[in-house]
Amino acid sequence: MNQDEIKRLFDQQAAGYDAQWARTQPIRDCLHLLLDSAFATLPGDARILCIGVGTGAELMHLARNHPGWQFTAVEPSGAMLAICRQAADRENVSARCHFHEGYLESLAATGSFDAATCLLVSQFILDPAARTGFFREIARRLAPGGILASSDLASDVASPAYDVLLRAWTNLMAAADVPAEAMERIRDAYARDVGILPPDRIASIIAAGGFQPPVPFFQAGLIHGWLSRRGNHAP
Repeated sequence: MNQDEIKRLFDQQAAGYDAQWARTQPIRDCLHLLLDSAFATLPGDARILCIGVGTGAELMHLARNHPGWQFTAVEPSGAMLAICRQAADRENVSARCHFHEGYLESLAATGSFDAATCLLVSQFILDPAARTGFFREIARRLAPGGILASSDLASDVASPAYDVLLRAWTNLMAAADVPAEAMERIRDAYARDVGILPPDRIASIIAAGGFQPPVPFFQAGLIHGWLSRRGNHAP
């Protein structure tokens, strides 16, 4: 899928997105808990960049626990970003948020963010060179030493392990009341529209984008997470 197709897909899913994935909430809760420890050294007035923020789950978690932090939420889907705004209003954190509807490259590269989140986003960039360029754009917006917490679906799709993990993953989504026809579309999409690569290959792509060697900090099924810091000489 190209960018416009991905945007349309998430626009269509926005209204029911959180309800559809409610039963997988424990996975997100665990990842968010680890985000707290990963960002524990940030200053009390830290500036956080949330890329592909969707309906805003990680932003709300971090804003709730860190009342002095400021957030910039980047999301190309206007429908998803509208739900994020509504959540920020309910949590009374809107005054600390800047909402940017669009892709990352349309956000000014200030080099001033202390940290960034990028959860299940880069997997939609199929070309490895473009994916490296995406992480380079993140690095340009982080201060030297700034922390990136990222996650993506990852596996060696040619290995027997992938079949085991994919079966368990689809069973999990079936338990989340994803319709059978949607399940089939998900399997097809993973093969065609999602850049599922071995974890070490994704780590090398992140590093090539201007980051110090990423450190794995999370795995749940096919989801892998990495922590990395912007290098002093990032492009």
